[in-house]
Amino acid sequence: MVVEQLSLSALKDRDVLVRIYASGLCHTDLEVIQGQLPYPLPIVLGHEGCGIVEAVGSSVNHVRVGDRVVCSWNPFCGLCFYCQRDQPILCEPFTLNQPKGMLIDGQSRYLMGKTPVHHFSVVSSHAQYCIVPESGAVVVPQELPFNVGCLIGCGVMTGIGAALRVAKIAPGSNAVVIGAGAVGLNAIQGAALSQADQIIAIDKDPQKLQLAKIMGATHTLLASDHVLQEVKELTIGRGGDVVFECAGAEATIQLALESTRTGGQLVILGKTAAHKNMAIRFGSLMGEKKIIRSSYGGARPFRDFPWIAQKYLEGKIKLDELIDEEITLEQINYGFDKMKSSKGIRTVIKMSH
Repeated sequence: MVVEQLSLSALKDRDVLVRIYASGLCHTDLEVIQGQLPYPLPIVLGHEGCGIVEAVGSSVNHVRVGDRVVCSWNPFCGLCFYCQRDQPILCEPFTLNQPKGMLIDGQSRYLMGKTPVHHFSVVSSHAQYCIVPESGAVVVPQELPFNVGCLIGCGVMTGIGAALRVAKIAPGSNAVVIGAGAVGLNAIQGAALSQADQIIAIDKDPQKLQLAKIMGATHTLLASDHVLQEVKELTIGRGGDVVFECAGAEATIQLALESTRTGGQLVILGKTAAHKNMAIRFGSLMGEKKIIRSSYGGARPFRDFPWIAQKYLEGKIKLDELIDEEITLEQINYGFDKMKSSKGIRTVIKMSH
């Protein structure tokens, strides 16, 4: 990746110009860099952004200049087939245009000279400024720090939402979380907020398991050939009522299936390369298990982002613990190199202006 000077086109009616102050490095960005997730180039990556609204289009009603906002990578039109059925993550203009590197109106706002530059997931937060649709700029309390605010826009929402909004964990249930990265740690927090009785975290990194305990895990298991047996021993032989797969590998998805009790629920949050085929032991699907793939934890950003922010400010959700390093925009390649080696949870770009 290179740092370049770009220009911005004029705002359209529903556009919001955000001055970015913090941007989180997410594994989905890395998938684009490594070619696992194909997007047109050149492109400005980044989809975890927090900043201040600098200008708004003539028809914008919900945000004002000076508002502190978290960007949502899933803006929506509110009018299409899926939006009308309360599935804004499947919004048709979004799903049509965001893979093309465009905003939901099918156009770019970035220019390098006269050449359009592509947006990533309708945010492009690895930049000092980004233009997002009004439905992608969510107002949060002014006292929310930028560095933790940006994390709400992806990993935090995905994990906490998976527990609260997707799985809807019942108090007294047990939950198994495979993979204690940013999403998994927040699934643990969500399970704790849901008053799960047992929360079992599994990872290959002992340091991440220590952090899992801080986030609310009642048991931690180091990934091994015997980990399924250990899960069964902790759950009276049945397995998890709810299992969250957050590691994104064929082996961990199979482990997640095996760890889900009959009649239980598996929520797949991790992902592998989009073009990759997978082999699953068919017998592990048996037993009336409910399997859900969730990309954003059932997010309704205008409902959920301010709620998460307020819970953080009240000390009921931990976000500072997720950040292991802050870097400058010029250090972005270092940040992704660190991610390749699976070091840390979240690196955040602290944007200079």
